[in-house]
Amino acid sequence: MVAPATGPDWGRKYGWIFASVWLFYLGETVNALTKQPNMLWRTVGLVAVVVFAAAYLYSVRLASLVRRSPSRAKPFVLRASIGIVVMLVLFGLQIPGAGAHALTCLVYIAAFGMVALPLNMAVPLAALLTAAAESLPATVPGWDDNGYGLAVLLGSLATWGIRLASERQSRLLVAQQEISDLAVQNERARIANDLHDILGHSLTVVTVKAELAQRLLDIDLERARKELADLEGLARDALSDVRSTAMGMRGISLPGEIAAAKEALAAANVQASLPGAADEIPSRNRELFAWTIREAVTNIVRHSKARHASVVLAPGSVEITDDGIFEGQIGLGGQGLAGLRRRAEALGGHLTAGGRDGEAGFRVRVEVPT
Repeated sequence: MVAPATGPDWGRKYGWIFASVWLFYLGETVNALTKQPNMLWRTVGLVAVVVFAAAYLYSVRLASLVRRSPSRAKPFVLRASIGIVVMLVLFGLQIPGAGAHALTCLVYIAAFGMVALPLNMAVPLAALLTAAAESLPATVPGWDDNGYGLAVLLGSLATWGIRLASERQSRLLVAQQEISDLAVQNERARIANDLHDILGHSLTVVTVKAELAQRLLDIDLERARKELADLEGLARDALSDVRSTAMGMRGISLPGEIAAAKEALAAANVQASLPGAADEIPSRNRELFAWTIREAVTNIVRHSKARHASVVLAPGSVEITDDGIFEGQIGLGGQGLAGLRRRAEALGGHLTAGGRDGEAGFRVRVEVPT
């Protein structure tokens, strides 16, 4: 008989309409009042029913608004209590004209109290109203028991269930919003870190080469042109890496894979020797070398039990070595290296993977024709 106090916006705005549907049960009271021969009590009773319905709908509407603003909840408890007292008075005014039929009002009062009041107040109120609806027909002469006590009890339980479901839904929505906000923050942090790793060294080198090219313009024009060409390539590579990071394609960014390798090896307590930059690597080789570093570092972390690892980059090759355990063909038949071999061959390159000559550990090397 009371709409959910929390939930979707339509429920908060139009919940009073849902509550008004249940007012048709007051038709029994109205019917009894219209048959009351006493003009005074018939009029008082009918007015009381109309005012009761209006007070009930107003209270339900106010309760839904308060649920949207928890800071107003404490003052509302007093208003709700006053509203319940007013509805009880209106219920009393209906008794002389409607008799036992007026007990229908107790269902609405109990349902509203179960939604609007704190549980330590709502439960005793519902119990008291249930007891009254059950005992009055048995004690007042001429009153028939039409199951009013059971109706009050069921109405209280139903609205209590609605209240619990609404509160849980509200907490779920808050938790989902917090998770969404946290995911956005984490993604922003990831992009910021990637951009720092990608652009930090690249922009420094761009600045240095630009200053050098400017100085060489009056000294060595050919070398200045070479520096400017390198500068253009560096800018294009940096822009490509930034686009990849912005699109969430961190796995194919060579600077990003170097940074990820650093974090993964550090987490595995492996001392790593890693290149500080990838500016000399041609664009066509960057994706392949990034996949090579990812696969090799993954194998080191998972299988090698190594203490030291090294990544060496050159324009036409990348080599990853470690001093871990290498037993025969372990790791050579995996899908990762097979896929890596296919990638290298697609660029006309060659993959070498196996033990290190005369030394413990494993070596992965990819060479691509320059």
